[in-house]
Amino acid sequence: MAADFAANNLFVLVAGLLVFTMTPAVGLLEVGELGEKFSNSSLLKVMMITGIGFVVMAVVGFNTAFAPTLRGVIGNPLYGAGLLLGGFSANAQGLLTGVYWSMTPQYFGTGLTTGTYFLFETAFATVTLALVGVVVLRKVKLEVFSLFAIAYFVFIWNLPAAWIWNPTGWLYQLGMRDFAGGLVVHGAAGVAGLAILVAVWQEEKKAGLKESAQVPVAVSPVWLTLSILLLWVGWFGFNPGSVLAFNSSAMVVVLTTFLAAASSFVSLMLVVYWRTGQNPGLIMMSNGVLMGLIVITPLAGFVSPGSAIILGILAGPLYYSGEVYFAKRKWFTDPVGLLPGHFVGGVFGVVMIAFFTQSSFATASGTSLPDGILFGGGLSALQQLGTEAFGIVTVLAVVFALSFAVMKAASIVFHGVLAKEPVA
Repeated sequence: MAADFAANNLFVLVAGLLVFTMTPAVGLLEVGELGEKFSNSSLLKVMMITGIGFVVMAVVGFNTAFAPTLRGVIGNPLYGAGLLLGGFSANAQGLLTGVYWSMTPQYFGTGLTTGTYFLFETAFATVTLALVGVVVLRKVKLEVFSLFAIAYFVFIWNLPAAWIWNPTGWLYQLGMRDFAGGLVVHGAAGVAGLAILVAVWQEEKKAGLKESAQVPVAVSPVWLTLSILLLWVGWFGFNPGSVLAFNSSAMVVVLTTFLAAASSFVSLMLVVYWRTGQNPGLIMMSNGVLMGLIVITPLAGFVSPGSAIILGILAGPLYYSGEVYFAKRKWFTDPVGLLPGHFVGGVFGVVMIAFFTQSSFATASGTSLPDGILFGGGLSALQQLGTEAFGIVTVLAVVFALSFAVMKAASIVFHGVLAKEPVA
């Protein structure tokens, strides 16, 4: 293996391990915001997600997302030597020799092996479901969520990944870009969570509730702060690793990621203090950091450090407005902020690609994009805006429909989705 390809593999392996730690960190975030009373079940949930995710992705999910697609829609599940990452064959492409097909010079050209790319993308898949899982909280049966997880790693997460991140996917071919998952991860997680909330509310309403039973907040300061620090460090793998190479662009992405998070934190603290006149508190602290990380994720490799600071400043009031809006909805409970944070922030970040992109930064990260509207992109930038908007609407609609259908099927299999006792 050439030295530059070896460096790329080492860098992406480390990045993948950092992303891997983000799934249990989401469990710690839940404990930090909702208290330690049900910490066992919350942490069990994220470990269950990790276990199911790696097995299902190895059997078939990695192929349905990242193998050469069938007419641009879904990866060929029987690609190469077939299921199980090549099964028992020592000749599967990219295992002992060669690189994964999309890492050849014809496509991304970074020389990653199958194992490296599998670890990196599977870590993304598991942390995405962990985000979805914050809305099942202490309401949904564990067996229902387990069934949902299997379906999630076979096709719910995989379809957007195949469409946008796979170089043969139809949205990628159309020109849509999403650097590290503003839509594939955050926006899609938000709408999948919304589908679960609708299914939960239907059963709660049948049970005679006038509004959804609210999950109380009980802050554990140490766990909350630790979880945010772990997620912030984990994002070092999440965004810079998405360059898929160890180069100067990856280092620029480190800057854009950390600057957006810091400026969003400052922005949200100021907004909350301006609106309430009170100490914003640790929950707003954590959400300020997270919102900046979420907003910068889809365009971290396409923008300058200066743009990252501006995007972070915009992220603070955006989160506050979303929190105020969703807090008024009483037919669901979302105390960890999936909807105002990941859903709103992820979609907003994808839209901002058409405004803040600078083609030189995009090219350095291995992507072809026109300059954004704010940098003189003109008609090309407007066309990119239309492409991004079309992709957003399509992905959100499909993920919602699939997630809701799986929840309804699970309700039939397990005689309802609501837990008799709070388990998660």
